[in-house]
Amino acid sequence: MLAPLLLRGAILSPLKRPRPDAPLPHARPTLTNVRPRPTHLAAYSRLCGYRTPQHTLPLTYPHVLSFPLAMRLMTTRAFPLPLLGLVHTSIGITQHRALTTTDVLELSVHAAHLRPHRRGTEATLVTEARVDGTLVWTSSSTYLARHPTTTTTGTPAGHPHQSDTPLPAQEEWPLPPDLGRRYGAVSGDRNPIHLYPLTARALGFPRAIAHGMWTAARCLAEYGTPTEATHVHIDFKSPVLLPSTVTYAADGPSFELRSATNAANPTTTHLRGTIR
Repeated sequence: MLAPLLLRGAILSPLKRPRPDAPLPHARPTLTNVRPRPTHLAAYSRLCGYRTPQHTLPLTYPHVLSFPLAMRLMTTRAFPLPLLGLVHTSIGITQHRALTTTDVLELSVHAAHLRPHRRGTEATLVTEARVDGTLVWTSSSTYLARHPTTTTTGTPAGHPHQSDTPLPAQEEWPLPPDLGRRYGAVSGDRNPIHLYPLTARALGFPRAIAHGMWTAARCLAEYGTPTEATHVHIDFKSPVLLPSTVTYAADGPSFELRSATNAANPTTTHLRGTIR
């Protein structure tokens, strides 16, 4: 299902010239009668560190279910940013109530706005999940198309409750070189920047990088699966190169992912977030 969309996005990417004043598409792709498949949910949960089996859906799982809709929107001619090389820079998720494996979902995605970024142009996509017409889950994701720019304004300010003070380290996680391909298989997100060193280098990265949504899901899995109203905000600060070893750090509702400390390389913060 996604392969033709990826091909169309790849073909259209060189034809697009992103700019923050471009018009946004009015389309609102929608899927109805969406039911989680037990085998897919189990594979996703294992890869992201969620405990299985479970009756309550992981907080990030609706993002995966709605990914075909986001792809449908981002691969249209009307969407102003090229698909190839897009980088996920932040996500906010609000769960109004816990979602379960028996819920029948209606999912929709729309583009909210564009804004300048110091490294290019950033788009916001909003995803909504409803059950029987009631909004139960929503997310707002920003995606960056990198291109030369002379502006120094418009850089996202990040989440106001986050601090630059390092959080206490909890665990170290070794990430294998094929993590991007494994997550791509379960999520459908086969952006070349995540797959192989060669395809990543063609788009400006030294080697393949981990999906931002895998790093987000892996951190949130440490909090378990929330069974009540929950809000999460995550800023993706720096790509996680594969393979590598990262440090998960947390203190109460705040968490982050850092490069493992060693004498050869200074610590880099890859992700910062809060869950409430």
